[in-house]
Amino acid sequence: MGSHRAEHRSRHRPEAGSPTVGGRRKAEKARRFTRWFRRSSRLPSLPTLVGLAALVAAATGAVTVDNEPVAASAIQFSPQGRVLSGTDAIGFVGGPRERAISRDSERQALQDAADAQLEQAAEQQADERNAELRSLGRAAETRAGEIAKNQWQLPTTGYHLTARFGMAGGLWSSNHTGLDFATASGTPIVAVANGTITKTGSAGAYGNQTIETLADGTEIWYCHQTTIDVQQGQVVTGGQQIGTVGSTGNTTGPHLHLEVRPGGGDPVDPEPALVVHGVTP
Repeated sequence: MGSHRAEHRSRHRPEAGSPTVGGRRKAEKARRFTRWFRRSSRLPSLPTLVGLAALVAAATGAVTVDNEPVAASAIQFSPQGRVLSGTDAIGFVGGPRERAISRDSERQALQDAADAQLEQAAEQQADERNAELRSLGRAAETRAGEIAKNQWQLPTTGYHLTARFGMAGGLWSSNHTGLDFATASGTPIVAVANGTITKTGSAGAYGNQTIETLADGTEIWYCHQTTIDVQQGQVVTGGQQIGTVGSTGNTTGPHLHLEVRPGGGDPVDPEPALVVHGVTP
């Protein structure tokens, strides 16, 4: 029996250099822990877990923070799912992208306001310029009307020029002092411009004569008339009939002798005076 006990003890006694049962269990636990740790090291990072949790909360409709429900719609995530942002109590957007969009919107609003002010100023300047142009246009029309009213006229019709200013000859005591329009007797004579009749009647070698004084003091002499149709002091306009062509005074035939005397002084050549005022005889 003593031999059996010794054999039994020898069967259960661990051999030298081999681990005990307790040691094997500890080694197995160590291996399990190692495998678990390695698997744990491949788990998602904390921000990713937070993003997944928020997605789950969005799917269920709400999450709870400090035992208070928060609407899932108030939580926003970056495209990578790693940045958690939202709108605070004042209404400011918490995410950097939203803040940038807000700043862009403010800049655009300021630019729109500046553009509107510039457009308004441009419209105001255009209105003022158009008003000035209209005023200038009215002034030009008024001046054009005045010029048209005072436009010089040819003194008669159906004529040909027989003697010009400065000609010399036995027909005149000195050089010719006017311009002769030869035409049929009785042809109407009209005032060459607006003026006042300052003299009418017989004037010796000039025959029946009418003198018209213009606004600038220039005198127009109409000579050798058959009839005189105006009176002294009468105001006439350019083109208005003042008499008829004749051959009274020193003449060889019916014609109108026309003289131009600036300021009532010495006569000047009527032809360039007429041309200057838009009339070519």
